[in-house]
Amino acid sequence: MSKFKLHSVATAFVLIAVSFAHAQSTTPYFTSTPTPTPDGEFIIFSYETDLWKVPTSGGQATRITAMDGIETRPSISPDGNWLAFSSNQYGNMDVYIMPLNGGEIRQLTWHQAADEVESWSWDSTTIYFTSNRENSFSTWSVSSTGGTPQRLFNHYHVTDHNLVAHPDGSFLFNTSWESKNQAHRKRYRGAFAPQLESWNPQTNTYSVLTTYDGKDMWPTIDQNGGVYFISDEANGEYNLYRLKDGNKEQLTSFDTSIKNPRVSADGSVVVFSRDYQIWAYHTESNEARKVDFSVFGNSTLEKEQDFKVPGNISGLDVSPDKKKLAFISRGELFISDADGKFVRQLKTRTDGRVMEVSWLSDNKTLLFSQTWNGYQNWFTIDAEKMGAEVQRTSDMQNNRSLALNSDRTKAVYLSGRNEIRVMDLNNFSSSTVVEDEIWDIFSSAPSFSPDGRYILYAAFRNFEQDIFVHEIASKKTIQITETYVSEANPVWSPDGKYIYFQTNRTQPNYPGGGRDADIYRIALDNIQTEFKSDRVSKLFVNEPEEEKKDDKKKEADKSTEPKNQVVINPVGLKDRWEQVGVSFGMQLNPFVFKDGDKTYVLYRSNHDEGQSSWWKTVFEPFESPKTEIIKGTQMSSSGIVQVDGSHWVIMGGNIHKMNISAGTVEKLDVTHTFRRNIRDEFNQMFDELWANFEVNFYSDDFHGLDWKEVRNRYSAFLPHVRTRADLREMKNDMLGEVNSSHVGFSSSGDEENIFHGSMTMSTGIIFDAQNPYRVQRLVYGSPAFKAAVKVQPGDELIKVNGKDV
Repeated sequence: MSKFKLHSVATAFVLIAVSFAHAQSTTPYFTSTPTPTPDGEFIIFSYETDLWKVPTSGGQATRITAMDGIETRPSISPDGNWLAFSSNQYGNMDVYIMPLNGGEIRQLTWHQAADEVESWSWDSTTIYFTSNRENSFSTWSVSSTGGTPQRLFNHYHVTDHNLVAHPDGSFLFNTSWESKNQAHRKRYRGAFAPQLESWNPQTNTYSVLTTYDGKDMWPTIDQNGGVYFISDEANGEYNLYRLKDGNKEQLTSFDTSIKNPRVSADGSVVVFSRDYQIWAYHTESNEARKVDFSVFGNSTLEKEQDFKVPGNISGLDVSPDKKKLAFISRGELFISDADGKFVRQLKTRTDGRVMEVSWLSDNKTLLFSQTWNGYQNWFTIDAEKMGAEVQRTSDMQNNRSLALNSDRTKAVYLSGRNEIRVMDLNNFSSSTVVEDEIWDIFSSAPSFSPDGRYILYAAFRNFEQDIFVHEIASKKTIQITETYVSEANPVWSPDGKYIYFQTNRTQPNYPGGGRDADIYRIALDNIQTEFKSDRVSKLFVNEPEEEKKDDKKKEADKSTEPKNQVVINPVGLKDRWEQVGVSFGMQLNPFVFKDGDKTYVLYRSNHDEGQSSWWKTVFEPFESPKTEIIKGTQMSSSGIVQVDGSHWVIMGGNIHKMNISAGTVEKLDVTHTFRRNIRDEFNQMFDELWANFEVNFYSDDFHGLDWKEVRNRYSAFLPHVRTRADLREMKNDMLGEVNSSHVGFSSSGDEENIFHGSMTMSTGIIFDAQNPYRVQRLVYGSPAFKAAVKVQPGDELIKVNGKDV
């Protein structure tokens, strides 16, 4: 045993040495926010959440911080003594400072907002940073020795950022969101184009230094007043420019963009990021060169990690025999017994994400969707034998929102932006039965009618969803609604007499998004409700003797007739609307089933003090409809699964069994731990983002961009991603290529969690900027504004919790 241990240690040492040598010989990627020392001899940059130092000429980089969380945005004081940076060591980005040559790190700001270091004053006493503590974002200053931060421009709507001090006492900055949270968006032209702006507080003079209608941003200044910045004016890519005699002068002509330029105080070098590596532009030779260096790296994304099922379940189905569950957690597929006590993971693609799952009629086969090249496609797997998965579709569009017919012999699903398909579950062949404006996002799921003859679906007309019914045999389609507002998420009643859906009768979804919706139903024919006298008459009806003779023949005849046969009378459809349940708040996702004479309509609603829960409205002959809450359903929820009169639902990432008649739910204790690595997840997320954007972007030519070429270019950086922050940066850069607003990528993971956390208590007391203990004013409506609080402008803070300040 000891020999084995020694051999393992030796092997591990060899592997580490090989990995270490490889790391030393390769210039790393995703080295960000570089800044030079005042003499231009060294560069400080952020990599793998820490700050590093490397000679501008290249060589071996050394790590200089190792705090919890992320350290980024370094900035060196002009005298070369101090290094300021931002870190989220305590849960949010604050400003920190440390001696450049080593020493104690000190925290300078404490606020729940994000404080992002920008630059220094030329006397090396003041640090400027951008913060969203009072508005979207604006520039603040703080002394290098500590103290109360001061806002430079007090107007709420002034969003100055990227600020640097000029040696003449003025400031240069940007004020457009296009140079802040949309800085990754390329080739923007328009009214919000960022320009270089200047303000001199000594003369109270404001001026605009550039007037190009594209992007001029990220100014940086040397001690002689040399102004450098980036612009996309030449070729649509961010390149380095400088202001010379008030005019723009282009310094680089890269075909890929640069980021975050910073000039050394002596003006000898401008460093920046390009293709996620550090470059240096040498002003004397007018040459830009990549800085080649090595780091002591430690990639952990490939290491398999443990993940737990509880709280992370996202998809569910129950087998027809009600003995087995199939569910999805973090894109992996699992089966278990009906109580969730015994769990087995089924092997699926490491580069895919499982998103939907359904049991087939044999209680053994699972039909599930999984991403393939980023697109959702259908697969099957034998859950009993745990065989290899079988891919059933290979479409470069998303196949999704699958529903089975009553005997699980056919499936209907959405495909791409304009197809509804039916799959024969005997041979898994698919055929398109409807082509319409379905959309790939914001679409409603289709379903079979109870008799299997029709498909119910919603399609868009003038940006609003209308409801349609398609007869499979005749290939004819009937439009059920035509209102110019959206009717969404339609479902059949179990007897086929009604269609239930959600809608706002007066407010369209376009352009402002969905408003408060209510649940409605439409009767498909003129239905005569039963009278009480009919029930009395039935008490006296005797079955004729001759009708009892051939029961077997009658049963055989019945079996050939479709159950709950649907009859659609298109005349007067618009007059047969009926609202279901409550009439205020938001009601969504109707689900309908029958139990004897009772019809249960379930839906999500927030009409009870704004808390969204499952509610039920029960229709029963000769009784008024009753609406009641299903207790314990306040958590986020997915759709309801029904099998043979029993119901299940996912809430808060856990499976719950519903007792609808009693109005309660019971959580199943599903406990299981599985393993996967983050590297595979990141690769899959990249493919899925690209594919979904390819399917859903409104412009077919992607604003003149070759979207496939963009994928190829950015996918080359995937192997170099080391952290989730790297992934966010790269994928937002990729989306920024399209030059579109309202697009972005975000992702979070437990590996980024920080032990410490802090929250800012905002009382509504605004203190005087010059005297930080004197009350300047009270924010209207704030806690301090209440009549019982005796604080008034001019008062001074002398104690906090009984302690002198």
